[in-house]
Amino acid sequence: MSNAIYTASIPVFTQMLGGLSEVLSKAEAYAAAKKIDPHALLQARLFPDMFPLLRQVQVATDFAKSVAARLAGVEVPKLEETEQSFADLQARIATVLAFIEGLDPAKFDGAATREIVSQAGTPKEKRFTGQSYLLNYGLPHFFFHITTAYSILRHNGVDVGKKDYIGTY
Repeated sequence: MSNAIYTASIPVFTQMLGGLSEVLSKAEAYAAAKKIDPHALLQARLFPDMFPLLRQVQVATDFAKSVAARLAGVEVPKLEETEQSFADLQARIATVLAFIEGLDPAKFDGAATREIVSQAGTPKEKRFTGQSYLLNYGLPHFFFHITTAYSILRHNGVDVGKKDYIGTY
């Protein structure tokens, strides 16, 4: 019997992070071809009060690893946020992919009803069932940051489209 929470999380995170990795590769090649300082793209943002590209990628990967870990009932791995280049971001994505792809699907048994307690970004704790945590909190936040990273690059002239965003499935 398949585990719906595993199926709705790990393959989705894997697909979208793979697409993000490809989009970042195109952005790095674009910067080189156009003789643009890569840091200009890494620090680009859609609006002054939004995170730049670099931080969007960090947050997207943080959601993938932390949501997956909590649903599997394992400790959330800590990643330092020291990335300064496209290569650093690619390494971060690879680290997160290795972690989530290494999670045993059996760890997700019972995850739909497992209680998840979160305090991210607020002083007030929030309690979720695993299913609600994934579908109403984790995936929407993950997709927001993936989409914003893609949008920053598209806005700055990188030739990417929907196929690049979606990745391989």
